[in-house]
Amino acid sequence: MPTDTTSPLPVSGRLAWWATAWLRGHVGPDDLLDGVLDGDVTHLVLGPDTGLVTTLASLRAAGATAFGAAFPAEGDPVGLGGPSELNAAALEAGEAVVALGADAALVPTRVGPTVEWTLLPARRRPLPDVGEADRALRGVLLDSADRLAALDVARWRPEVADRLMNLRHRPAVAAPPGIPPRCVDLASRGLQALGIAELALEDDGGALTVVEMEQRRSALAPLARAGRRALVAACSPEVWPPD
Repeated sequence: MPTDTTSPLPVSGRLAWWATAWLRGHVGPDDLLDGVLDGDVTHLVLGPDTGLVTTLASLRAAGATAFGAAFPAEGDPVGLGGPSELNAAALEAGEAVVALGADAALVPTRVGPTVEWTLLPARRRPLPDVGEADRALRGVLLDSADRLAALDVARWRPEVADRLMNLRHRPAVAAPPGIPPRCVDLASRGLQALGIAELALEDDGGALTVVEMEQRRSALAPLARAGRRALVAACSPEVWPPD
């Protein structure tokens, strides 16, 4: 996840949305850079040509039709289709952007207020569709809330209980023109789920036993997984609903 920025959307989500909007003629290069930078000092591409817009233009010339994000985690390479070099780099970073139709991907590394992108080969990837990810997230959120209530979340993480009681309060996600409103909403709810899971896992929650710790983690793992898959679907034009 990005730090020292104003948007709750991870940098790969920002690049996927804004680069797709630019590629489809909805925004110009200056708007593209402003939307992706979002408070960062600069973004560089490692290699002979360090310009981000120049690199995106080269990917367009190579056949890119859109850009989609991946947010993998250990045991859940969602949004990735290989090869192994890309999967390993994206798993370490926790995210990547795939140039659809150009067999390439960009993986970010944050160095203070700067993001460095590494260009790697990519293959076609399997994805959850927006409806599938939406339904799964809604179901898992309710199930996780019930399981956490049974584990007395209000005692060991009262702020998590507060968030679960106020699910209408979600991160505000700004999107460029051309992003389906349903996907903007899904991204917001995916970020909400990830935020709840991350907050609850910041420490052991005052657990007294290994069994209790494992119960809490098992209640939160499906929520984090559903949140990542929702975010991938929301940031992947291949599965967006038709205009």
